[in-house]
Amino acid sequence: MSARIAAAAAILFAFAAPAAAETRAANAEPSPGMQLGPPVMDQAIFAHAIFNQLEGRWNGSNPEFRWDGQGWIGTDYDKLWVKSEGTLSKGAVDDGQQQFLYSRAVTTYFDLQGGLRSDIDSRPTRNWAAFGIQGLAPYFFDLEVTGFISGEGHLAGKLEASYDLLLTQRLILQPQIELNLYSKADPVRLTGAGFSDIDTGLRLRYEFDRKFAPYIGVVYQGKFGQTANFARQAGESTGDVRFAFGVRVWF
Repeated sequence: MSARIAAAAAILFAFAAPAAAETRAANAEPSPGMQLGPPVMDQAIFAHAIFNQLEGRWNGSNPEFRWDGQGWIGTDYDKLWVKSEGTLSKGAVDDGQQQFLYSRAVTTYFDLQGGLRSDIDSRPTRNWAAFGIQGLAPYFFDLEVTGFISGEGHLAGKLEASYDLLLTQRLILQPQIELNLYSKADPVRLTGAGFSDIDTGLRLRYEFDRKFAPYIGVVYQGKFGQTANFARQAGESTGDVRFAFGVRVWF
């Protein structure tokens, strides 16, 4: 009889010991550095670049080439950005802006950005400290709002917005606008105080591939206030409607 009791006790111990060990492991405090659950993937490094505008602009007499692109490298939360835009006309580069920014995600849809802007083109170079936000506003508007301050104490502001209206899965109509304003005039760069200029357009693109989409459109470039006065004195147009054709690429 005692042999049977001993055998039964051994069997119970064999089943109970692993269960008790699992219970102790589940209730134990995690050790420092111990990872619970699947690994977090938000620290992987990615890169992306896009040219929203690589286009020729034509008004019947004076053709221009316009570029506007940006790229970043970093994680889901921290990125380094490079932005570049400018216009080539009559062998001279105008409105050349290059930005070098650090970006930090602060919400699901918006990043805070700060860094340096350099105006590098055919006119005297200007450098600015930059601070702004970039992201996806309600109703899926791409939005960038940036403020700048120069070493001479000049202030500037820039707003860029666009929206993709899907006519089909591949045919997309995109309204776009860019506004600039300055606190003080800079005659050698032909920019005046106040609301300075606007660049807006309506482009229809066809995405043969998500990374390659040719487009046609119409754009308007306008200058206002002191900036318009400087343009007149330099023999430049203060307002111009142009036909645009180009390609949107990203990689």
